[in-house]
Amino acid sequence: PPPRAPSFWDNFKRGFYMKKLGIYLHIPFCVQKCLYCDFCSFPRCDGETVSRYVSALCQDIDRWGDRCHGRVVDTVYFGGGTPTLLPIAEFKRIISSINKNFSLTEDCEISCECNPATASFDYFVALRTAGVNRLSIGLQSTDAEELRALGRIHSFEDFKSTFADARRAGFENISLDLMYGIPRQTLDSFERTLREAVALTPEHISAYGLKVEEGTPFGRMGESLILPDEDEEFEMYMLCSEYLGKMGYTKYEISNFSRKGHESRHNLRYWRSEDYIGLGVSAHSYFDGVRFANSRDIEGYVCGRDIVSERSEIGSDEQMTEYVMLRMRLAEGVNLVNFEERFGVGFNDIYGERFSRYIDSGYVIKKDGKIAFSDRGFFLSNYILSDILDF
Repeated sequence: PPPRAPSFWDNFKRGFYMKKLGIYLHIPFCVQKCLYCDFCSFPRCDGETVSRYVSALCQDIDRWGDRCHGRVVDTVYFGGGTPTLLPIAEFKRIISSINKNFSLTEDCEISCECNPATASFDYFVALRTAGVNRLSIGLQSTDAEELRALGRIHSFEDFKSTFADARRAGFENISLDLMYGIPRQTLDSFERTLREAVALTPEHISAYGLKVEEGTPFGRMGESLILPDEDEEFEMYMLCSEYLGKMGYTKYEISNFSRKGHESRHNLRYWRSEDYIGLGVSAHSYFDGVRFANSRDIEGYVCGRDIVSERSEIGSDEQMTEYVMLRMRLAEGVNLVNFEERFGVGFNDIYGERFSRYIDSGYVIKKDGKIAFSDRGFFLSNYILSDILDF
């Protein structure tokens, strides 16, 4: 007789008992690099390069499918670059390869990044049919001058049209990205962006402070780049936290806000030190206690060469430091009981004295058996953690 299709309970038990895994796929193609962008991306690539890259990704998926037998995938994330520049046939080829090589949970979150004006209504329908159930669309600002200052190629009208097409295609879980600290941005213009973004009722909002990276056009501009000062950035961050909270978005991570039940499950696994594999150029992985990363060598990747450029086993001391650093990004912070169960030592024995002065000054809150940043503390989290954890 033909094999029996798995029942609901088969899938439920598989997802409950098997070790979970996330998959990140880097799609490094874009229309034009933004002035602040330090991500691995290649503008205006030809169709042959794209097709060869997708073939290399599918071969990677095949190899990892064999290695990950006995695991179940509960999150898949297409990042970039601009994944929606892939021809839909190539996108479907990748998802088909994932389905062939991995067991996916019934409620697997499959996310795709998108830039405005790079996908049509029909494209979104095809994505939904292929299994994508979450979109992350890059808005950054609703102000035309600020978008031009960033080197973005879309307008707010483009964004609204793309967002409407995604909704019409059936997407019920949409995130949008905002940015503060943009050249010549003011508190008033950022408040307007927040207000206009919330009016679209996305399920999730990410708000990131602009970082000027070496090697980017912004990095080469030096002092000629006019940015809001640190006090103004702090006011923007606090405004963002307060306004989004008032509008029903819970801050669950330093830069991420969501309606209830719409947190990014894939990104949460990064901050909770859960296993994930990264496929494609510049992709990072954490698997069985080992961190490794691929180089940006796209030609090497499509030719099948090993492009792993970094690899490190995480020792017990590093695991402890990393655990605190990543968990403190979350609003839930560090659970003191869980910490002791995981590492066999009390949190206060290691870090209590170092955290005490930040608790006294109100940057860190100790409550209900947890240590977490206050809103003010989140803004200074990099400084505070580097002081406490000595990195």
